[in-house]
Amino acid sequence: MSLWDSSLPAAGRPLRESLANQERRVVITGMGVIASPGAGVKTFFDALLTGRGAVQRHQTIRAGWTERLNCKIAAVVTHYDPLQHFTEKEIDQLDRFSQFALVASKEALAQAGIETFTEAQQPRLGVAIGTAYGGTETLDANFFALYAKEAPRLPPLVIPRLMYNAATCQVSMHWQARGPCVSPTTACSSGSHAIGEAARMIERGDADFMLAGGSDAPITYGVLRCWEGMRVLAPEGDDPTRACRPFSRDRQGIVIGEGAAMFLLEEYEAAKKRGAPILAELAGYGATSDASHITAPSVEGPATAMRLALADARLGPGDIDYVNAHGTATRVNDAIETRALKAALGERARRVPISSSKSMHGHVMGASGAIELVACVEALRRGVVPPTANYTEPDPECDLDYVPNQPRELPLRAALSSSFAFGGLNAVVIVKKV
Repeated sequence: MSLWDSSLPAAGRPLRESLANQERRVVITGMGVIASPGAGVKTFFDALLTGRGAVQRHQTIRAGWTERLNCKIAAVVTHYDPLQHFTEKEIDQLDRFSQFALVASKEALAQAGIETFTEAQQPRLGVAIGTAYGGTETLDANFFALYAKEAPRLPPLVIPRLMYNAATCQVSMHWQARGPCVSPTTACSSGSHAIGEAARMIERGDADFMLAGGSDAPITYGVLRCWEGMRVLAPEGDDPTRACRPFSRDRQGIVIGEGAAMFLLEEYEAAKKRGAPILAELAGYGATSDASHITAPSVEGPATAMRLALADARLGPGDIDYVNAHGTATRVNDAIETRALKAALGERARRVPISSSKSMHGHVMGASGAIELVACVEALRRGVVPPTANYTEPDPECDLDYVPNQPRELPLRAALSSSFAFGGLNAVVIVKKV
């Protein structure tokens, strides 16, 4: 039997024949976010516009162990009580990163005006959630019990909590998503890859709805110790909120964050027909690999991903009105990204506003691209660009317009969001007004 056999059930049959001469556009009809600046899209974006970082001294899951760390700061979600969202029984089954993904998905669907999906819609609903670390909190706690406390056995739900696809599975089960469900794990590009590949599924006719985004909760003793070994973490300094300084000459490194962002993606005509609120069109996606070094980025890989996203969106560099940069605040990465922006956008790179919201919400690893896309969509909707916080002085190697410290109001038509990961895996997403 052919894959496209007409005897297959209509709800599960790819729509190749009917799509032969039809372009399927992808739009965002709902989004949700939980991150250190705030929970909920409005609270989160309002916090970004203040230009103040949400970084602080923290406690990891075991009291007393934080003092053993050299780096005692992180962008922690402090305004979150799991019991406000889940029962105790549910919490037993959910690592923190899965909880974040579920909370963000609920906000996204509420904004999209959807309470439940019908039986006919469920096979056409998919989930794509990127993560770099999966259930790190669960892994850290249980390895501590195993090695330090010599526990003779571990709970039976350790594996279902810590596996990288746990958030995808939990969101799929909660919303009865029976379509394509995947969990991209491409380090810091995971969320952007998840969103881009989810859009492709709708374009191909494999799904009509996709819940897509990223989630990570890596602020544990073990993960922070590993990052200390790389010597790229920003020191605390006199004011932790100013520790992350992307593109500034005095930048000293990244600050680890946690959180999630989720989007409901829909096919444009179907979204219009049901009267959905269309927030933006997910117009372009580009993905490349440097294929050169496990940690050092290239210029050409990121630049090519940007060019591919522009071509996919059928836009030129002059059509981009805002760039949310990867902007990690490391010496090398920010300089390389600046060169990549020049290579991809040409002269437009010197005129387009560019900011790194990581200066405020930290580097949320696999969730970063998704969280930063929320900032892009809200910037389009409100006509205001969030700043790069904590910028003190120009760097000759980073000589573009980074919107230092204050938001900027201006008309926006399209925005580009970049994510670049260790291993040289690059993902770029473009959103535009409809």
